[in-house]
Amino acid sequence: MANKRPFKQYLMIVVAIMLLATSWTGSPSHAAVPKLEQIRVALFMQLPGKYEDTTAAATFSSPTGLSIGSRQPDGVSSWFNVSGGTSVRFAADSFKVKVYESSTFASALAVQKRLQALKGAAFLTSISKNGSIVYQVIEGTYKTAAEAAAAQTKWAADSEISKLVGGYKAVQQGPLHLETAPLAGKTEAIAAASSFGAVGLDAYVAVRSSQAGMASYSVMVGAAVTEAELLIVQAAASKAAGGSALKAADAKLPYLMLRNDHTVSAKAENSIELYMFAGSDTKISISPVGSDPIKLTERSNRSYRGQFELSMLNGRMAVINELPFEQYLYSVVGVEMYPSWPAEALKAQAVAARSYALNKGFGFQIAHVVDTTLSQAYYGTGSEKPSTIAAVDDTAGEVAMYDGKVIEALFAASGGGMTADAKEIWGNAIPYLMPVKSPDTSSEAGLHSWYRVVLPSGEIGYVRDDLLDETGQATAAGSPIMQVNTNGTKVRKHPQIQDTIPVVATADSGTKVIVLEKKVESNSMSWVRGPYTPQVMLTVINAKVKTPISGPLRTLEVSQKGASGRATEITANGQKLTVSYPDMFRSTLGVQGSLPSTLFQIEETAKVALLGSGSATRTKPGDSAPVYMISAGGKVTEASQSNLFILDGSEHLRAATKEPSFRFIGTGNGHGVGLSQYGALSLAQQGYDYQYILKYYYKDVTIAKE
Repeated sequence: MANKRPFKQYLMIVVAIMLLATSWTGSPSHAAVPKLEQIRVALFMQLPGKYEDTTAAATFSSPTGLSIGSRQPDGVSSWFNVSGGTSVRFAADSFKVKVYESSTFASALAVQKRLQALKGAAFLTSISKNGSIVYQVIEGTYKTAAEAAAAQTKWAADSEISKLVGGYKAVQQGPLHLETAPLAGKTEAIAAASSFGAVGLDAYVAVRSSQAGMASYSVMVGAAVTEAELLIVQAAASKAAGGSALKAADAKLPYLMLRNDHTVSAKAENSIELYMFAGSDTKISISPVGSDPIKLTERSNRSYRGQFELSMLNGRMAVINELPFEQYLYSVVGVEMYPSWPAEALKAQAVAARSYALNKGFGFQIAHVVDTTLSQAYYGTGSEKPSTIAAVDDTAGEVAMYDGKVIEALFAASGGGMTADAKEIWGNAIPYLMPVKSPDTSSEAGLHSWYRVVLPSGEIGYVRDDLLDETGQATAAGSPIMQVNTNGTKVRKHPQIQDTIPVVATADSGTKVIVLEKKVESNSMSWVRGPYTPQVMLTVINAKVKTPISGPLRTLEVSQKGASGRATEITANGQKLTVSYPDMFRSTLGVQGSLPSTLFQIEETAKVALLGSGSATRTKPGDSAPVYMISAGGKVTEASQSNLFILDGSEHLRAATKEPSFRFIGTGNGHGVGLSQYGALSLAQQGYDYQYILKYYYKDVTIAKE
């Protein structure tokens, strides 16, 4: 019995062995994998410096109906239901401007449309007043009375609004109301509101929660800005039956105040119930009665799983969609990748999207993520497909981990042949986000080629390959000559169809053109932007940089590159462009939207080196002296055309310009860090599974599961 060890000693030995084993493996998969049952996605929110996308109203519907209530720490209290297929709107009961009031619907509609044209948040509502229906045009959801006053001044200064409203004087409305005691139901509240309206008061049906947790109906009278105004409303209300019993509404408790809204229909006979909510820390809950999703009109009529929560954040309405985390991923995968792509690529995207969301935690104060690419794109049920659902279900709970933590699984459309080092994009190094070669040419499959050509007029642009025929001819410099085969052929600025960008020219059948180069149609792998004039580029740059560049713009060049070849420093006229981090060069240099990536070269079209007599060299545009040409017969003339065609030492014909302009020739789409989606497609097509794909793009990670 002497050699028998005490239990405590055995326990210590076991613990020591476990610790030693952990130190040997160093495997991040031994750490606990975080779990998230429900995710909160912000669709609209005012969060300065981080996310600012707001809406004055939110319109919901569901085929099987909606349950409306309030959300408290102990759960959701359901107040009332909205029938299936019926739309209902919500807005904040805040400071507003009543711009117009009329018994004529057409007059009110004209004012509302003018406000909309001026980007005002205009509501067209109706109310029973002085024995008839009156139409009111309300504008704004302002945080303070001062903001509403500024808006009131702005609308009064508009000459067209002044003409439409005639002698009507706009007034401010606020969130202070008088309120009746609870009434028997909604019908009784409607009748009571009409009674107050009969003496010329604005009166609205209101809904609160009763002690039993059901809807309690009352009437709110007036919409005062100050306590003094509320006393005036009190005096006027005393003339109506029950007016003397009105009390100041308790603004601390959640409530919904009902208005009849004609904004959506723009018809007098067709209105939607508009509920304006308020109350300290109010959170309005909108849930489906059945299993059908909820449609939100203001988000492109998309439909969403789960439920919605409305609240106030920084003076604006926040719209949050809360749903099961894994179901959220059904949509994300369907937006971020084509659902028709191979299953292994979709699975890799599912694990990356799951990891990214878990890594962010509550990244947006009252939400985990937003529904745009600032987090990851989420478009609701319309983006779900059987293949994306299967990809999520087949990888349920799986995440990528490094050093015991879920990674920030960044991804982009295309690495452009080489993914980026996080340091060359945002300035901070992350060990698992290192550059790797990426097989991204899958985005070019099936695309047309485009020829960059010179027209007889001297203009330069791109023509698609099927609109040109070979002639078998070539210039003296060896450049192919081709012939246009279709009347009205559009010669485009870039090698792709972009109807929002004016064409360079049109050419008819039979027109002969000189070919400068052949490129695949711009895509996620390779692209072309420009040329742009110095004036255009200077305006774009100075709108974004911290220190403006003095014009005129003569040079623009990539002066420093990162590990993957991406631009980390750019100079204009020799001065560094001052941006917060290198990835901002995409927006800083983008003329019509951001450049696709920072993996580009800048062609300074006027930059040429000229070899003169005695081997003397001149470099333009630094040297402003004119350029002379020797034509046939030995005649010497000054180059006067805007385009110069130069045959270099490699017998490559280059289109230069007399005056500076700038072209961007690049590869890749997005920041380029982490998983390349087109690279994942290529690897999946080659037979690699999703775990290999993830470990290829995220260095030294492990795939772990709950």
